[in-house]
This record gives sequence, C-alpha cells and structure tokens, in this order.
Amino acid sequence: MMKSPTLLSVLGLIVFLSACTPPADHTGQKGIHPSKAFKQFWTYNGEEILLLGGSDDDNLFQMKDVASHLELLQQHGGNYVRNTMSSRDTGNVWPFQLMEDGLYDLNKFNEGYWSRFETFLAETDKRDIIVQIEVWATFDFYRENWSVNPFNPKNNRNLNMHRDKLDTLVPTHPVFTGNNFFRSVPTQMSLHRPLYYQQKFVDKLLSYSLNYDHVLYCMDNETSVSADWGRFWADYIKKSAQLRGKTVYCTEMWDPHDLDHAFHFETFDHPEIYDFVDISQNNHNTGQKHWDNCLAQIDRLKTLGNLRPVNNVKIYGSASRRFTSDEEGIENFIQNVFAGCASVRFHRPPSGIGLNEQAQAVVKSVREVTNKINWFEATPSNELLESREENEAYCRATEKAFAIYFNDGGEVVLNTGNASLSIEWLDVMNNTWAEPKTLSITNNKATITAPGKGDWIAVIK
Repeated sequence: MMKSPTLLSVLGLIVFLSACTPPADHTGQKGIHPSKAFKQFWTYNGEEILLLGGSDDDNLFQMKDVASHLELLQQHGGNYVRNTMSSRDTGNVWPFQLMEDGLYDLNKFNEGYWSRFETFLAETDKRDIIVQIEVWATFDFYRENWSVNPFNPKNNRNLNMHRDKLDTLVPTHPVFTGNNFFRSVPTQMSLHRPLYYQQKFVDKLLSYSLNYDHVLYCMDNETSVSADWGRFWADYIKKSAQLRGKTVYCTEMWDPHDLDHAFHFETFDHPEIYDFVDISQNNHNTGQKHWDNCLAQIDRLKTLGNLRPVNNVKIYGSASRRFTSDEEGIENFIQNVFAGCASVRFHRPPSGIGLNEQAQAVVKSVREVTNKINWFEATPSNELLESREENEAYCRATEKAFAIYFNDGGEVVLNTGNASLSIEWLDVMNNTWAEPKTLSITNNKATITAPGKGDWIAVIK
C-alpha cells in the first residue's frame, strides 16, 4: 500500500523546487515588495510607499464592522494595520470547530473565524491598506489563554498531554517559554502530531492570504523561543507561496526591549530568512535614546550589507499605560518616520493610542509632511542643526529641502547652505498649516523657532 507523504518529505520537495527557481525580479510587480532603489522602504504596485497606521485592536479581523475602522484610517492618510491571528479577547472566535461534546476537532475548521479573516483581507485590499499578519499570537498559548485554547490537549479530540508532550497548564509568562507547543519543529522536539495540526492551521491561513498581494508575515509576537521555530515557519510560508508562483516577505518579532540583544540579531543578520525587520520593541524607549537606538540599528544593517525595510507595527505610549503618556507615543511615531523607518503604527489601547483623535491627527499630518519633500531620498540630518538640546528637534533633509520636528517647541540654528528658501509650519495635533514665508538666512544659517509649545514640523525648501 502506498504511504502518504510525511511533512518532512513535503518540505524536502519544497526545498528542491525552490533551489531550481531563480530569484524573483520585483520591478513593476503588483503588490508589496522591498524597494530596490531605497532598500529600507517598501514599494506597492511599483511605487515607493510609506506605511502609516493605527488601530483599536491587534486582531482586526475579529472586530465587528471592521470596514468602518479601516475607512476612518484611510480618510486620515493611513495605509497600514497589524493583524494577529488571536482569539483571546471577549467576543472572539477560535479557528477550529467546537463539537457537541465540548471538545474541539482540530481536523475541522470554524468557518466563522475564517470568514472574518477573508472579509478583513478583502476590505483592506479594497482600500490599499497593507496588512502585517502575526501568525502565532504568543499570548494565546500561555496562562489563562492556554486553558481555553483549542490546541490545549484537554480541549480537543486529537492531542494527548503525555503522548504529544504538551502540558495542559502553562502558568508562566511567555518569556519563560514554558509551552512545548513552540518546540514542535524538527530541529527542536520534533512533535509530530502537534506539528501536523500547526501545519493545517498555517495552510488554512495561506489559502486565504495568498490570494492577495498586500500582506506581510511576522511569525510571532514578542517571542523568546528558539530561533529554530521562526525559521521553520518563515521557510514554510515562503516556500508554500513559491509553489503558488508568489513571493511573500517574512520577519520575526522578539521580546527584548534592547535591540542589541542577541535575539534580535537572529532577524537582523539573516536576510536569507527574514526579508524585513521589525523594531517595535525599541518603542518601549523614549526621547533621544529611542532615536539613537533606531538609527544605530539602521546603520548596523547598512554596514553589514543587510539593509531592508525597517517596520514598527507597534508604537507604545498611552496615558492608560503605566509609566508612559500619549505624547511619548506620538513622539516615537514621528521620530521613527524621520529616522527613515518603513512603517509606523500606533499600538491598540491601553498600551497605545490606537486610532483615537490624536492618532488620526498625527497620521494625517505626517502623511502631508512626507508628501511635501522626497522622503525616500532624504536622510536623518541632525548634524545640520546647531544649538540643539537633547531630544529638542529632529531633522530629515535632501540636498534642497529640510523637515524639522520639534516635540515641545524650541529653537535651533539650521545650516541651510547657499540657497533661497521658504518655511512652512505645521501644527501637528491640529493638522493646520501656516502660510509659507521666506526664510531669513545669514551666512548660510537660519534660526528656526517653533511657533509655540507642543508638536510642530517645519518644512523648508
């Protein structure tokens, strides 16, 4: 009798086929791809694009009337959302079918979950809003969330605690990596049956997402498990797409707030696995430290020849969160854009400001500023500023244009070079522009004074 192919034999075929396939040329391709001209940014349908966003949930596909939320984002210049495949919040549904005996059957899917996902993908595609998916919603697999998760052996017909080496209780925080669920891959514990059902879940996800060209893939949220896990799934997703004649882009998100932690280098230093990087955890930092850390990692990528899109799918900072404020989140959002990141998104409440009125104003203002000069050709240029105090002002410039961000008013001296320039001020939080004025320049220098306290951006050209 012919045996059915094992998972490993299928993966072996994928590896063989990928070795026979030449690298894709993304020039003029439909959908989202890393820019060839400006490597730390994205292109969409052949044009460079800056991804700006904010949303009130991380698992947007589970949100009722998600179309209205996406419409609000688009109206304010937003084009980027996060979507964890999570089910842990009140009113969410799980991906597998709950049977009459109260147990899930991992061989049967809950079409309610997947129809929500399909609708979400269609609504974002309709609006040209880029989606960054997190395949494995880390916090769904620990503590009280694991106790109700369909993958927990006590909750399904298909897995056994002892045979499959999955504990039914995992009372610890994810940083302690107490769940063998994340050790199923062949280079770890090689847990055949859990891996089989994990594969079924990913295959089902891809059966929807690969029909679209506006989707990015992040393996996990704030993970601390072995790098083998993320590598396995990134490889699996990319090869599965390749067999469909498509190219997709993957990354991993690690837990440490310090971007110099060795965990992050598993992403930064491996462009052959991860096509972009996500530095969201740097957004736990604030002020000058936040800026310096961001630039240091971009410079590191350049120096090592690994530069590629630098995303921030989560901008923390909210008055509802301990030890932070709304203003810190706003500053970090704008700093990341001025530093040259490819994407920024306000994290959902209570850890971020989501898509509240402040977020709407910031997204709209930043979009308008970045449309006024060639943002992709510009570079971080604080060296052009004199009399600058720490964390007072941030400059991004081309040879002929400058943008300067003040987070709480202030005054600096700009080395303008020998040129006649005008200055235009934007009140970020009110999204109002002042009339352009001729800039007074003496000896190739100009004093730039913000019109008041709060967040202001000067566009000089």
